[in-house]
Amino acid sequence: MPDLLIELFSEEIPARMQARAGEDLKKRITDGLVEAGLTYASAAALTTPRRLTLAIEGLLAESPTVREERKGPKVGAPDKAIEGFLRGASLTRDQLEQRETPKGAVYFATIEKAGRPAAEIIAEVLDATIRNFPWPKSMRWGSGIMRWVRPLHSILCILTDETGAQVVPMEVGGISSGDTTAGHRFMAPNRFSVTSFEDYAAKLKRAFVVLSPDERSEHIWNDAENMAFAAGLEVVDDKGLLAEVAGLVEWPVVLMGQIDEEFLSLPPEVLQTSMKEHQKFFSVRNPKTGRIERFITVANRETADNGATILAGNQKVLSARLADAKFFWENDLRIVKSDGFEPWVNKLDAVTFHAQLGSQGERVNRIAALAHELAPAVSADPALAMLAAQGCKADLSSEMVYEFPELQGLMGRYYANAADLPAEVGQASEQHYSPLGPSDDVPTAPVSVAVALADKLDTLTGFWAIDEKPTGSKDPYALRRAALGVIRLILTNDLRLPLNQTFATALGSLLKLPEWQAAVLEAKTKEAQATGEVAEAAAKRVHDLAHQVEAANAIISSAPAHLLSFFHDRLKVFLRDEGIRHDIIDACIAMEGNDDLNLLVKRARALNTVIATENGENLVQGFKRANNILTQAEDKDGVEYSYGADVKFAETDSEKALFSALDAAQAQINPALKSENFPAAVAAMAELRGPVDAFFEDVQVNTDNDILRRNRLNLLSQIRQVCSSVADLSRIEG
Repeated sequence: MPDLLIELFSEEIPARMQARAGEDLKKRITDGLVEAGLTYASAAALTTPRRLTLAIEGLLAESPTVREERKGPKVGAPDKAIEGFLRGASLTRDQLEQRETPKGAVYFATIEKAGRPAAEIIAEVLDATIRNFPWPKSMRWGSGIMRWVRPLHSILCILTDETGAQVVPMEVGGISSGDTTAGHRFMAPNRFSVTSFEDYAAKLKRAFVVLSPDERSEHIWNDAENMAFAAGLEVVDDKGLLAEVAGLVEWPVVLMGQIDEEFLSLPPEVLQTSMKEHQKFFSVRNPKTGRIERFITVANRETADNGATILAGNQKVLSARLADAKFFWENDLRIVKSDGFEPWVNKLDAVTFHAQLGSQGERVNRIAALAHELAPAVSADPALAMLAAQGCKADLSSEMVYEFPELQGLMGRYYANAADLPAEVGQASEQHYSPLGPSDDVPTAPVSVAVALADKLDTLTGFWAIDEKPTGSKDPYALRRAALGVIRLILTNDLRLPLNQTFATALGSLLKLPEWQAAVLEAKTKEAQATGEVAEAAAKRVHDLAHQVEAANAIISSAPAHLLSFFHDRLKVFLRDEGIRHDIIDACIAMEGNDDLNLLVKRARALNTVIATENGENLVQGFKRANNILTQAEDKDGVEYSYGADVKFAETDSEKALFSALDAAQAQINPALKSENFPAAVAAMAELRGPVDAFFEDVQVNTDNDILRRNRLNLLSQIRQVCSSVADLSRIEG
């Protein structure tokens, strides 16, 4: 079985596109080969800045011959029908076979498709792959019409078996396939031929090209760590930057440089961000002081002076970058030390948050008011929570955050400390954006929690109020992430926060939206009257604006219910990682107090634990059986059996035992629910499994005796009532 080697050699491919491009090449080629009948043993895609490589082992030498039997028209059918069938099968009439079937004699055709050489199939598949490759961005060059991410120079495509290597002949966009490639652009630019993947990889390494991105990453990191360790320092871990840098070089040469003393007083995050974003440098930290003191850069070639010239140039450029950062830092400090956050907060009034939701300044005022209301629920000082919220977005007006938006919040902490504001203000400035993702830390300091909740809840209620909800996979304002952040804040901090009341509070500050529209309506009406506008046109404008006001009020009034449903959906996604099924959460959502997520989750976790046991599973089945019998009887009789069963009408021991068990369960469940001890309540409910099973085994509910039947139906009603006080078991599947 031959092996296949493909290399698409071009100008530099952006680092961010390389990994995806390698996977796309592998998938499109292998899918095309398998679809054509060529199976294989293994496939691997490798990338460098200038090449996409695919190596496939154990490929079939040719596709297998395929025989297909096709049923045709009946014997004696019109000639046109038979001729159409023959054309479709590419056969002649004498090649058809007649067979008897239950519906009479029918023509059958046996179509044989001969196998094709692997090279022929590979050429077709590779041609289609190159012409239709899914680059995020592509370009044309010269006078050709073919598109590629950067100009494509050569195509290497060879099949190798025990007899040697052969080129798979093909041509795309004027580029013919061959068996040659080139080494490093500067250190070994000459082309050379290869005979197999092993030969290809070995010759590339001799030509100063490390083919594997993982090998390049490992080499960079090991050399960087060794250099830093030798200087008594450590490299700041950054896997994203490491992957990016490994995609920028074919022959990584690691160098460590100095940062000028005048910049070492900058916050380490500023140094790290500036070096990473602008220069793709790794930060090297002093573990004793936490200061960033040096940097690691990765060159793409070896030099006679061991990188001294490269380092000198990089340090010169870096100094210019850091001089800007130092200017921003010192200018920002001068403002906050003299005037605090007030000038920056005032600037937010001129920054639009959303056309329908006002400015950032207006939003900060809403967040501050909401944080003040939420503070008691999170054990925070209301006045301090309001103060922290008023300054939480102030750093958005700073020069440093304007230059490096990713430092928002963090710089707020530095500036709040420099302005001698309470420590909680700086902490809230940094933490109120969190959690941003499922692995992000959740704030636990009370003031930070209050501001973080207020920030996310204002975002959610605001966009709900203007009817900008997520749809399908589209969520341009990251509202799903905001809801998940609220959920994690509540659960991590064990908060009791009724959401419906909180939504109403948050929406209260948004009621000015329809009021504003009403003011616009009044102004437009006066304008129409003053300008003598045609009465009909003026009336239409007034009517349209009035309709908008009415619609805005309707949306705001319905927002809490829709928002709570949205939170419940997000909660299901969050709890899925704990193995809690959607139907179990639905069973708890159906209970009173479902806007208290902490209470809801505790109930769901307790129910999930019991449902996973044999007793829990069987109890659910027993409950559903009782509920079904009872529901059918109530529908049939037109009455509700909920007036209480009497034990004096019980005939069997199992019937009497169920009466006792229900009384005992109710005696345990009621106080457990009152104290919110859901594990105890669910466990008491699960104890009903045995008595319920025994009852159904021994007793016929719909007996001919009307008195016994009514009593037993009322007993089933009691089962439903006791179980439903814990959770709505009818919503549990299976």
